[in-house]
Amino acid sequence: MKLNAAIKNMTTQIADVLSLNDPSVYIYGSYVLDDFQYGWSDIDILVLTQKSISEQQANELVCLRQSITAAESDNPFYRCFEGGMLTLNAFIRKVPGRVVYWGTSGQRITDSYHFDACCMKELLDYSRLLHGKDIRGQLTPPSFEDIKTNIQFHYDTIRKYASSTGRSIYSFGWLLDIARCIYTLRTGKIISKTAAGEWALQNCLFHNITALETALEVRKNPQKYLESAELQALSGKLGNAIQQYADVLEKELKTTSFVGVCTF
Repeated sequence: MKLNAAIKNMTTQIADVLSLNDPSVYIYGSYVLDDFQYGWSDIDILVLTQKSISEQQANELVCLRQSITAAESDNPFYRCFEGGMLTLNAFIRKVPGRVVYWGTSGQRITDSYHFDACCMKELLDYSRLLHGKDIRGQLTPPSFEDIKTNIQFHYDTIRKYASSTGRSIYSFGWLLDIARCIYTLRTGKIISKTAAGEWALQNCLFHNITALETALEVRKNPQKYLESAELQALSGKLGNAIQQYADVLEKELKTTSFVGVCTF
């Protein structure tokens, strides 16, 4: 399978460049949650090293996605990789250091890497070690308040940026994100976007069932709907539905506390 081949080869290439730095390479996100959908999902990786990444190594790594894609043009999955590469010390202490960052909009060498509480929870609970020594025992699990603060920030982002939506199937993702946030607030656990949407439907959290059902259908078949004029038109009119769902999340944020929530 080309996806697994891409993950194996990318891991090997990164480990080769950082062979003197004792790297630990992790994969997390939709892939390990069995929810990877090509055309929508990323392949999330985190590389933590014991020794500092040199300028030469960083320059070799920063465009590695493109160089491998050029060499293996028949494998589309290399362009899906996203994440950060930095020292374990900088990651734990949140201090400046040389960082190689791969994102949706590009890549760069920088001096910091933001890794929020929900990602940390996901990394500790579900990530898979692809190479090196397992150092997750050295990481501090986020508290419930850390998670709640993270979700509050996401809620604020939804209110600010999702009152109107563009004509893109990815606009449906806001609905699944909200469902995922509510699930985490109620259970203290992380699940995939698809599973969260299905859970929201089963528990009748949102009155606009059609919008959520459509979001799930698009999530499960992004390649099918990527060029659909009908779905693009619908996606451009999701603002009201998203804000109505955000009302449910707002209520959840106001009423949820650590008491009664599954402990980490």
